[in-house]
Amino acid sequence: VEFINDELVDWLLEQDIEQTRSRPYRKNDQATVESRNNHVVRKYAFHWRYDTAQQRELLNRLWAKTYVLLNLFTPTRKPVRVDQGRDGRRKTVYDEPRTPWARVLEHDAADRAAGGGGYVVDDARRRIEGIIAATNPARLNREIAVIQDELERVSRDRTEAMARRAGLDMGYLGKAIERMRADAGQNDK
Repeated sequence: VEFINDELVDWLLEQDIEQTRSRPYRKNDQATVESRNNHVVRKYAFHWRYDTAQQRELLNRLWAKTYVLLNLFTPTRKPVRVDQGRDGRRKTVYDEPRTPWARVLEHDAADRAAGGGGYVVDDARRRIEGIIAATNPARLNREIAVIQDELERVSRDRTEAMARRAGLDMGYLGKAIERMRADAGQNDK
């Protein structure tokens, strides 16, 4: 069963935007795109149905805070190479964890050292460093949780009603939300 948002299709036609797949002739390719973004979208905004102005405003506030948390305070590891052990198993080797902002600064410094102009404009660097200095990551996590609670409150009834009409099992959703709340509680400590 394919889900098509008819309102979105109509809007795309009005804007003269051609709707395509991620890559031509790869019918399962969207799963690849979804897997790259799923950890952010589903972890922070859940699986609720959002279609009101109030929900949009909450989502905009949520994404602004999530952007700061993920790009400025959450370290990530990137794969460097794949080694093969003595037993023949492949093992991915990762670099040291760094925030995405730290990675940008590394590339910027390397470009400047090579005689380039760098990637980060000085005004942007000062602005972002000001955000980092003024932000408490634990408080930011709590603010995100408050917005998530409000999104859940304003979206639960409609999403569950739509799921009942469609015959979907939404039982997993409550468990996922509780697990994320527990994770957020651990992050605050």
